[in-house]
Amino acid sequence: MAKGPKSWTFRTFVAAIRTFTPVTMVREDHSTRRHLPYGRKGLMTEPQKRPLPVRTRRHADGIPMNDLFRSENVTPTDIATEPLTTSLTATVSASALATAPGPTLTTPTTVTTTPGRPTTRSGPSPTPAPSFTSTRIATPETHLRRPPPGDPDLVERPGPALPGWVAVLTGLTALAGAASALWRARPLHHVELLPWQWAALAGCAVVAVVSFGGLTRGRTGSAWVLSLFGRYRGSVRRTGLVWISPFVLRRRMDVRLRHWRSEPISVVDAEGSALRVVVLVVWSVRDTARALFSVDDHLGYLREQVEAATARVLSQLPADAFRGDAPTLRNAEAVGDALTRMLAAECRPVGIAVFSAQPTRIEYAPEVAAAMRRRQIAALDAKHRDSVLTGVIDAVDDTVTRLTTRGLVELDDFERQALVKDLTVAFYTRSGGPADPNQE
Repeated sequence: MAKGPKSWTFRTFVAAIRTFTPVTMVREDHSTRRHLPYGRKGLMTEPQKRPLPVRTRRHADGIPMNDLFRSENVTPTDIATEPLTTSLTATVSASALATAPGPTLTTPTTVTTTPGRPTTRSGPSPTPAPSFTSTRIATPETHLRRPPPGDPDLVERPGPALPGWVAVLTGLTALAGAASALWRARPLHHVELLPWQWAALAGCAVVAVVSFGGLTRGRTGSAWVLSLFGRYRGSVRRTGLVWISPFVLRRRMDVRLRHWRSEPISVVDAEGSALRVVVLVVWSVRDTARALFSVDDHLGYLREQVEAATARVLSQLPADAFRGDAPTLRNAEAVGDALTRMLAAECRPVGIAVFSAQPTRIEYAPEVAAAMRRRQIAALDAKHRDSVLTGVIDAVDDTVTRLTTRGLVELDDFERQALVKDLTVAFYTRSGGPADPNQE
């Protein structure tokens, strides 16, 4: 029989077969050799034995979670797909699962291989994976639509303009120069003009035409928007006599504070009831460049945005709270503030400043007005009766308490119940309620 490490490995294998105990097969480790006194190598006594070394390798056994518990699509790169190797012993670690959630589930497992027997795995039993539900929490950011973007380069800036008196003085000077040139040449006496005289005369005429042709009148509350070949050149908000180049296209725009009263707008509240709403909007043009070039018609844009914002704001609350004191659309201040903020955010990119948007009238549509009126009357009647009954109960409790604490009467439970019932009927009937409180 061979001696040394090979003999030791063979004996270990035979002992494992006899005891029917699976033994982990490991690679021969030459560090276990011992030089015994009699020159025999590879044999160890009981005190010299130590745990057998195990070669381990960490890898991840990827189990896709998206098909089992999630509805989101998981890319193949999100799943660890390192294949199992043919090593005799392997350990799967799940430290990454405890630190960061991911689409893979790994469990510490030990793979044991025995010649002639199927591969076994030992380790803690896998814990059931929690169920995931793709629920999205509604936040204000998801409900509020992002306002339309504006052109950052399209911003109002002062346009080229001069005081009117400068243009008038320049034009008069040009006319005077032209008259002087004609007087010196005296063309009426058949005296020919020299070329430079013709050039000076033409220049004076051009200067006079440009000077007087660019004169305009600036009004308070209006502005001139200048453009050249479709390109914005600036805005002029000056008043009085102003000179603007006659070679640019001028468009007058009203920048005064204005108000607009809408027609009845058909909307629905949070409960689906049809409403008719009239909104009063106070606004003005803040940026003339954006108001003219960002949209085709800024007035039409404002009307459409008022209708859309009104429908969005009024659909978040019910028109009336028939039960309880829940917030309703009857709170005109809160509804107006929300409508103003939303409308201002929508109109800011087109150069319109909205100062106030208040609903002046909120009423039910004609097709549901009668039914809602009956509900309102029933709710008011129920609220009135509830307040009356609360006052009666308080009065009865106070009366019975005073009678018993002062020792005027001695009542047992039955007599106390009868007294409370009689007092309740008497007080409630006197307050205007039905004779029998049980009718409520």
